[in-house]
Amino acid sequence: MKAIAYQHSLPIADALSLQDVDLLEPTPLTRDLLVEVHAVAVNPVDAKVRMRAAPPAGEWKVLGWDAVGVVRAVGADVQRFKPGDRVWYAGAINRAGSNAQLHLVDERIAAQAPKSLNDAAAAAMPLTTITAWEMLFDRLGVAQGGGEGQSLLVVGAAGGVGSMLTQLARQLTKLTVIGTASRPQTVDWVRDLGAHHVIDHARPLAGEITKAGLPAPNLVVSLTQTDQHFKQIAELIVPQGRFGLIDDPAPGTIEVGALKSKSVSLHWELMFTRSTFQTADMVRQHELLTDVARLVDAGTLRTTLGEHLGPINAANLRRAHALQESGRTRGKLVLEGF
Repeated sequence: MKAIAYQHSLPIADALSLQDVDLLEPTPLTRDLLVEVHAVAVNPVDAKVRMRAAPPAGEWKVLGWDAVGVVRAVGADVQRFKPGDRVWYAGAINRAGSNAQLHLVDERIAAQAPKSLNDAAAAAMPLTTITAWEMLFDRLGVAQGGGEGQSLLVVGAAGGVGSMLTQLARQLTKLTVIGTASRPQTVDWVRDLGAHHVIDHARPLAGEITKAGLPAPNLVVSLTQTDQHFKQIAELIVPQGRFGLIDDPAPGTIEVGALKSKSVSLHWELMFTRSTFQTADMVRQHELLTDVARLVDAGTLRTTLGEHLGPINAANLRRAHALQESGRTRGKLVLEGF
């Protein structure tokens, strides 16, 4: 089968950083779906893993997590799917990725794809949707339909996760949603996704909140450059607030003790936790993707596709990684077809 893979962690400008290769077709295990991949999306984690995780000598590593495709075969213990089903999912970080014609995924983290979206539009959503959903409802403990009288500040609201978190908070809760963005096109994007207010994260956040005449937020989620924003977040969040993050601040760049005087709780979110540790509630990702597909088909949520980069091949994936590494993407980068 065709796949895009690498053997050495290299800068994305190097033609060997991602290569077109032919690999053996995978065989499904007991709870696996064998999926014929039609479209994939690229996330910051793709570039991070490429630079941090080289495969054993002589082997190929395939990246990619977001995918939409059609089930070709199922493992012996699969209960929820059959060949021919069109599925979407975000995969598992400890298995081969979706940048291949055929891909294995555990049925507990896949769901039927939204009928109202084409493959590219659907592929843009799973990883960021799971991350945003788990952060809002599981980590920060906001109840669906709840949050009245409280506000949520989303730092980096124009990116993939921010685009979904903004929608989920606006559509499924009563929170006042404050997004951050620094360019005219990203400000418009965040407003269009439903944010009640948009402030500039290129300026001190506490000052921006004050200038906008807004009360201090009860909840803050930092999705990017947390090391740069942390002091401002600790200053502006309300006492007994909740702070969540998903990125990887360099060691020593944030001092969590700054949250102590306000008794602010800190919450990490990594959507791969359930699949990596095979947690007892792993099937929650199947359930939430099923719920999201229903919400998409009902018109409540929309795709966050930002740019379609063409077919799934090494050249286009190198371009996608370069765009991710620039830190200036809006929405999601998607590739479709081999």
